[in-house]
Amino acid sequence: MFKTRLLSGIVLVIVLIATVGYGGNLLFAVLTVISLIGMSELYKVVDAHKKALGITGYVGAVCYYALLYSDHMEWMTAFTILFLVVVMAVYVFTFPAFRTEQVMVTFFGLFYVAVMLSYVYQTRMLPEGGTAVWLIFLSSWGCDTCAYCVGMLIGKHKMAPRLSPKKSVEGGVGGVLGAALLGALFSLAMNQWGGADVDPLLYAVICGAGGIISQIGDLAASAIKRNHDVKDYGKLIPGHGGILDRFDSVIFTAPVIYYLAAMIR
Repeated sequence: MFKTRLLSGIVLVIVLIATVGYGGNLLFAVLTVISLIGMSELYKVVDAHKKALGITGYVGAVCYYALLYSDHMEWMTAFTILFLVVVMAVYVFTFPAFRTEQVMVTFFGLFYVAVMLSYVYQTRMLPEGGTAVWLIFLSSWGCDTCAYCVGMLIGKHKMAPRLSPKKSVEGGVGGVLGAALLGALFSLAMNQWGGADVDPLLYAVICGAGGIISQIGDLAASAIKRNHDVKDYGKLIPGHGGILDRFDSVIFTAPVIYYLAAMIR
């Protein structure tokens, strides 16, 4: 299992470097596909993934990405209202085929997965996005790795014992500090070899803040699984689970990094 997890993790990192590094249409297309798969995993939890409600959610995600790609985000409020109306229309005209919970998850899933993940692309498209976008993954996956290591070494106090018994307060603090350190080291590396001119302290603060948010994202995804007695969202990534199992913290971190980077710019 460890070898499988390690190998799939290496492959994932290589794909990530290729797509995020290239950016543009390639990254946009990959995120669109990842979003649709992630929504399918979430909808499967409430048995809506292959039904009218799920299809409505997928169409909504495609429409959202079309708005983003065409730079018509001023229509986002109107789109949100229209999407809600369509979801409710499916609910009432197929009644009693669906439960209220399925309707709520369908609406929620579009924003939780597709909209939140799209901020990886939006961050990449900022003027300094070629550098800033990596803070998303440093502060999410970096925090996760550091939290695991620190927790294994000195973890004693449980962070959320009923939700995630293996996570500790010490690990959480170590994860945030580790993410901040990674952000500082990354900025120094980019200044030295990437021709950038960024403040290490600033990147440390951004990654530290992202690390805090990433842990909330991780626990939120776990809470949904616990409520529905699901171990993993999927099996797409061997040793890791599904898209939501691997990108649960990225989903929360991406918007935070985007707005912090935009404000700083």
